[in-house]
Amino acid sequence: SAGYTRVWIPDPDDVWRSAEIIKDYKEGDKSLQLKLEDETLYEYPIDLQGNELPFLRNPDILVGQNDLTALSYLHEPAVLHNLKVRFLESNHIYTYCGIVLVAINPYEQLPIYEQDVIYAYSGQNMGDMDPHIFAVAEEAYKQMAREEKNQSIIVSGESGAGKTVSAKYAMRFFATVGGSASETNIEAKVLASSPIMEAIGNAKTTRNDNSSRFGKYIQIGFDKRFHIIGANMRTYLLEKSRVVFQAEDERNYHIFYQLCASASLPEFKDLGLSKCCALVAAAWLSIVPIGVKESHQMIIFRIIAAILHLGNLEIQGERDGEACSVSVGHPQDNFCSLLGVEHSQMQHWLCHRKLVTTAETYVKSMSLHQVVNARNALAKHIYAQLFNWIVQHINKALHTTVKQHSFIGVLDIYGFETFEVNSFEQFCINYANEKLQQQFNSHVFKLEQEEYMKEEIPWTLIDFYDNQPCIDLIEAKLGILDLLDEECKVPKGTDQNWAQKLYDRHAASQHFQKPRMSNTSFIVLHFADKVEYQSEGFLEKNRDTVYEEQINILKASKVKMVADLFQEEDTVPTTAVGKGAPRISVRSARPAFKAANKEHRKTVGHQFRNSLHLLMETLNATTPHYVRCIKPNDEKLPFKFDPKRAVQQLRACGVLETIRISAAGFPSRWSYPDFFNRYRVLMNKRDLSKNDKRQICQTLLEDLIKDPDKFQFGRTKIFFRAGQVAYLEKLRADKFRAATIMIQKTVRGWLQRTKYQRLRRATLVLQRYARGCLARRLAEHLRRTRAAIILQKQYRMLRIRRAFQRIRNATLTIQAFARGMFVKRIYHQMLIEHKAIILQKYVRGWLARVRFRRLRAAAVVLQCHLRRLRAQRQLRALRIEARSAQHLKKLNIGMENKVVQLQRKVDEQNKEYKLLNEQLSMLTSAHSSEVEKLKKELQQYQQSQRGDDNQLLSLQGEMEQLRMELEKAHGEREVIEDSHGKEKDLLRKRISDLEEENALLKQEKEELNRRILCQSEDEFARNTVEENIQMKKELEEERSRYQNLVKEYSSLEQRYDNLRDEMTIIKVMKQAPGHRRNPSNQSSLESDSNNPSICTSEIGDTEDVIQQVEEVGMEKAAMDMTLFLKLQKRVRELELERKKLQTQLEKKEQERQKSQARGNRPAINTALGWGNYKRQELESENKKLKNELNELRKAIADHATQNNSSNDMRDSYNLLLNQLKSANEELEVRKEEVLILRSQIMKAAQQKDMGKNMTEDWGYLNEDGELGLAYQGLKQVARLLEAQLQDQRREHEEEMEALRNQVDLMQEELEKQQQAFLQTLQLSPEVQVEFGLQQEITRLTNENLVRGCAENTGRGENTRRSHERNMQVAVQRKEKDFQGMLEYYKEDEPLLIRNLITDLKPQAVSATVPCLPAYILYMCIRHADYINDDQKVHSLLTSTINGVKKVLKKHHDDFEMTSFWLANTCRLLHCLKQYSGEEGFMTQNTAKQNEHCLKNFDLTEYRQVLGHLSIQIYQQLINIAGGILQPMIVPAVLENESIQGLSSVKPMGYRKYSSAVAEGDSSYSLDEMIRQLNTFHSIMCDQGLDPEIIQQVFKQLFYMINAVALNNLLLRKDVCSWSTGMQLRFNISQLEEWLRGKNLQQSGAAQTLEPLIQAAQLLQLKKKTSEDAEAICSLCTSLTTQQIVKILNLYTPVNEFEERVTVAFIRNIQVNLKERNDPPQLLLDFKHMFPVLFPFNPSAITMDSIHLPASLNLDFLNKV
Repeated sequence: SAGYTRVWIPDPDDVWRSAEIIKDYKEGDKSLQLKLEDETLYEYPIDLQGNELPFLRNPDILVGQNDLTALSYLHEPAVLHNLKVRFLESNHIYTYCGIVLVAINPYEQLPIYEQDVIYAYSGQNMGDMDPHIFAVAEEAYKQMAREEKNQSIIVSGESGAGKTVSAKYAMRFFATVGGSASETNIEAKVLASSPIMEAIGNAKTTRNDNSSRFGKYIQIGFDKRFHIIGANMRTYLLEKSRVVFQAEDERNYHIFYQLCASASLPEFKDLGLSKCCALVAAAWLSIVPIGVKESHQMIIFRIIAAILHLGNLEIQGERDGEACSVSVGHPQDNFCSLLGVEHSQMQHWLCHRKLVTTAETYVKSMSLHQVVNARNALAKHIYAQLFNWIVQHINKALHTTVKQHSFIGVLDIYGFETFEVNSFEQFCINYANEKLQQQFNSHVFKLEQEEYMKEEIPWTLIDFYDNQPCIDLIEAKLGILDLLDEECKVPKGTDQNWAQKLYDRHAASQHFQKPRMSNTSFIVLHFADKVEYQSEGFLEKNRDTVYEEQINILKASKVKMVADLFQEEDTVPTTAVGKGAPRISVRSARPAFKAANKEHRKTVGHQFRNSLHLLMETLNATTPHYVRCIKPNDEKLPFKFDPKRAVQQLRACGVLETIRISAAGFPSRWSYPDFFNRYRVLMNKRDLSKNDKRQICQTLLEDLIKDPDKFQFGRTKIFFRAGQVAYLEKLRADKFRAATIMIQKTVRGWLQRTKYQRLRRATLVLQRYARGCLARRLAEHLRRTRAAIILQKQYRMLRIRRAFQRIRNATLTIQAFARGMFVKRIYHQMLIEHKAIILQKYVRGWLARVRFRRLRAAAVVLQCHLRRLRAQRQLRALRIEARSAQHLKKLNIGMENKVVQLQRKVDEQNKEYKLLNEQLSMLTSAHSSEVEKLKKELQQYQQSQRGDDNQLLSLQGEMEQLRMELEKAHGEREVIEDSHGKEKDLLRKRISDLEEENALLKQEKEELNRRILCQSEDEFARNTVEENIQMKKELEEERSRYQNLVKEYSSLEQRYDNLRDEMTIIKVMKQAPGHRRNPSNQSSLESDSNNPSICTSEIGDTEDVIQQVEEVGMEKAAMDMTLFLKLQKRVRELELERKKLQTQLEKKEQERQKSQARGNRPAINTALGWGNYKRQELESENKKLKNELNELRKAIADHATQNNSSNDMRDSYNLLLNQLKSANEELEVRKEEVLILRSQIMKAAQQKDMGKNMTEDWGYLNEDGELGLAYQGLKQVARLLEAQLQDQRREHEEEMEALRNQVDLMQEELEKQQQAFLQTLQLSPEVQVEFGLQQEITRLTNENLVRGCAENTGRGENTRRSHERNMQVAVQRKEKDFQGMLEYYKEDEPLLIRNLITDLKPQAVSATVPCLPAYILYMCIRHADYINDDQKVHSLLTSTINGVKKVLKKHHDDFEMTSFWLANTCRLLHCLKQYSGEEGFMTQNTAKQNEHCLKNFDLTEYRQVLGHLSIQIYQQLINIAGGILQPMIVPAVLENESIQGLSSVKPMGYRKYSSAVAEGDSSYSLDEMIRQLNTFHSIMCDQGLDPEIIQQVFKQLFYMINAVALNNLLLRKDVCSWSTGMQLRFNISQLEEWLRGKNLQQSGAAQTLEPLIQAAQLLQLKKKTSEDAEAICSLCTSLTTQQIVKILNLYTPVNEFEERVTVAFIRNIQVNLKERNDPPQLLLDFKHMFPVLFPFNPSAITMDSIHLPASLNLDFLNKV
């Protein structure tokens, strides 16, 4: 029908324009009646001779396809429109065109190149994901790995199309996926070479700010495991002319501007540069080249600066330009000094040349033009040599000696170029593109031919454009290049002569033309376009002449690197290729010139042709992959599409040729299952009942398409001619439309009938209610009428009565006011008269008082004058009397009395002084007599040995004095206790005050609670919840970082083990057979403890490790140098710690030896031993008495605090005194015994020694020194008692200080609670409960932290105690009947580990108690603890940990084994906690279980090690489960047909590629994935894994399911449809149902699926109006803005009834989501791992109830 037919017509602006046929076309019509998109009518003329009708437009369902060859109508307008829709509406810059990836430069940074995207494309088939440069790179990498054939990625396009960026992303993919096998980081060097090459080979042009002015081919080498081992770079046709000439608005190479921009730096001041040397200074500095020594870097900068100075040389013409000279100045001096050459020689040979004939040699002056050309040629040659030198050194840095197995080449080469003026460079570039296009056409044709042959369908030869004639025109014998080289050999050849030869030779060629208006230009008809070349400059650029004399000067340079740079010209440099190089030899693409007599032989054209042939040989020996870069506009504006420029480039890059080849055959291809699912609606029931889908499809097509040439049946696919799929889509849409009309008709009829019945029922109901309402209304009217009459009667009566009362009240009021007025007048008259009388009275009184005051003042003045006169007379008389002697005598009488009194006081003091002196002398004499008496008594005691009584009396005296002091101390104690009691009373009073304040605060709180709840309930609750969520998130992040560190540690440890095993194997291979000594550093490092105290593995010296590395060889050492340095650092730390411990041990040994040397005097061993024993016993008794004394004091203090009455205090104090007396008596007896013992010991020692010096030390004592010893003993006792008293005081002060601190803390705590209280009042009741729980959790956490600190503090004390127990004399243990312990001998420990861990299978203990090995290990540990054997405990735990690690390493991919040991490791950890003796872990223990606790050892450190091991096992378990699940996720969740019938509305499929076909069908269903989850769950439950850990495992696995499925959804256009959304939601509901069935809904696994659920809902929601946009924004809270926009861009309608998502709707979504602060990443990190928690889970099993099965072969274990 004409109403449905749409066509494309040419347009001068948009190239192609869409129109709709409004009138049927009949054969012979001269025009078509069309209606354009803007509703205007248009008559399109038809060429009747050519019968060329306009191109048909594809249905909208096919627009936006990922692959252009999937379009039904394949032609230029369809391709252009598809690219435009994808680029502008969906912002997709990549599109497939068969084997070609079309990349449109967006001129904007897109978030599609992150590391997550690389991982998402890695391992995927090329047709399964959205087009991407990573997909092409993955296809090349996969084909290299599977077919073991070298690959190439050819990136081409115009300048500014994005070739270099695409090549960089491809190399980054290879560097990430195929990272280097060793620590050489070769992939980082490959990526780092790009900025260097851009600096020296890129420049700004009119079309591109960073245009590559050379081509490069980078070969990335791989080993047998497909890891990057090296790389090599070849460059092509550097544009040397840019060094000396740049077109308008273009610039030189970046390196010149970078150097000038940094000219002000101190290291560059010698270069003589200034800002004027550069047009524009770049903003960034040059990067240090890879592989270039630091000493060479400055020389490189010197050479570049010299080229700049060479360009500034001033050349002056002489003799009418026949000769010239170089003016002497800074440019020449700088040039020569920088290159280290002679000034005079360079000045001479810049203006002269040498002519050599057979007879003699001439030196000829050059003209000004020749000198300028020679200078420019020299500058270009220097820069080219420097460019080649840098490339060679980069290749050296990327070179490797390891054998290369295969390589992937990335070709970044210039695309087809045409400018207003095209010269030699454009000719070479277009020549290279002709060769590449020829190779591309043949490869495309070959692939099409292989596809037809593989599917076994007949095919005819497809005619494709062959550009061999154009290539022959350029490179064949006597072609353009041959004629150019021939003209260069002619002594006086010119560009005009060469152009004339071209006209004469190739005028008849179909690819060559002569311009009409020019005799120096020629036109070549390339495959892309006609290009007119200007012959001017061809010869000069092809010759690239550099005179030998100038080169010789540079060879003689004083700078070695400059001389070497030009010495290399004599030999053609070849790139070093090691073992394993590719079959094609790699040599420099730019061979150096070989010197002839005058100039170098090989021309530039000849060299380029050779390097191009070498490149084509390399490409033909590899499997090529094509990337065509398109420049969408010349203004470099983001996401602007210029159709004219795009079509021009599509024609030039061969994309349209690919389309033409595909369209000539069978472009549309469907597999039989996909075709059946898509078009099953066109089949009848009889056909659908058949089982053979291929036969059904054949029957359907034969019925629908009558022309058999329009389709072909292959082995696995159906091939269609162009347009047939669109026809089938039209039939399918018609069928759907007819079915829709039928459904609509039936539904509308049913709706109308239902509506009529509903209206009829409603009418009857309304009538009934209306009639009832009218009757009620009449009754109401009658009632109201009667009531109105009554109301009127009452109202009239009331109104008349109120009027009468109003008149009466008014009359009374008037009378009252009139009478009041008369009375007020009389009152005012009386008041006025009374006030006048009062005024008169006061005036008269005032006048009388004034007169009285005046008279009194006059009398006072008279009195004052009279009294002054009398006083003056009396003063004169007193002065006369004072001068007389009698007055002085009276005054001196008082002074004499005072002197006498003072004299008497002095006499009394003198008498007192004399009395005191006499008393002092008497005391002194008494003291001396007493001393004499004591001496006599001492002598008598020595003579008769009966002086014990006197000594005892003196000691008793001393004791009495001490007792007095003690009583005094007790008195002071009473005072202190009184003050303590007072302070306690004050504290109690203060506490009562605080309680009252607290009560007041509670009342205020209740009031505030009522107010605040009404004001800001929601806002504060929201803030608190956000803070809680943030705190939880930070805690999770911290825990995650910690567990990532554990994971990195385990991976490093694993890596170390692997390297150690490799080194051991290499040693075994190197050493001769026979006896071999194990190296000292070969001990195990597998213990996971970070604490040296529990690490069993001993590491040897660093020298041994270095020696071992030297034995293995530098090659292996370089593979893991980072790990070796870490181990070396660890060895040094352990060595320093060992030396520190050794020095401490030596110091202790020296001190012990010194003490032994001092005490090594001959003594009686029996007396000394008995004395020590007696002294220890007495000291123990003394400690016992002190303890009893302290207990009594504590009891009295507690009693005093409880009962404050004075009687109780008095009684308790008396009790204390009695106990003190008895204790002191006992103390005196013991001390006497001590003194006796000490005196006997000293006496025995002195009898053997020379005791002559004793009299000097104790001069005031007797000969034996017994009194001195006794006196010293008493002094020690006194000091001891004094120290005790001071300790008691100090303790009391500390107690008081502690109480004060406690009060302050209570006040602070109270304030905090009040603040928290006020905050809590503002919350809702539910949030208050949650806040209270959080506060309680915080409090418990702080208590646990404090307890943990106390445990850590107590560990050292426990260790010290254990050492003290070991140092003491062995004490007999009290035998007890301990059960639940297993005894074994030390030599049986390896057998125990092997039978219980290494060789144990989970099936062997499946019928026993879960986690049986953990219980057995704990019982062995408990027995070692019981016998107090710390070495045995240490060895057993370390061997257990290492054994578990070995098992996990051996079974690194066994889920059952990993789950088994995770359960046992956690159970052993729980047992160590449950039976540790800590109260926090014993709350659920029974009395019997408490008997099984450890008695001697604190294994907290081992618990930490086991915790780390559990984390490692958990991570390994997740990795194993993830590896099993990951291939199932996408087929099961996204592609599985759980709901039958939805697959028929899937969007069209894609052409499968080689890698996809080879892998076969590996689809999984959702049931299979659920069965796998059931397997995981049953294994973990059967092995006794804690339920909390099982929940965390499935939370992690469901997160991975969500991340993988969502990432795949975000990168695939074919699954972003309404049907996929419905299917996806159903599959997710199945997973949620499984979680509920397994009682895992509390694990948080369902919440991890929220982003995927929202993505499914987004696919199903309506996407049209602004209300829909708001609904999407409010619903998709777990999806980021980028993810929402990406899904909307990818959304594909499944049929023509559904509308596409408009660009305006997507922009509306972006505006609504602008306020979100979403992360910039698009994909989820499916490798993210939640931090795992191992909650304490005590066991109810007692140790003595566990039975050991005989199958474990543990007969050597004995039950205790």
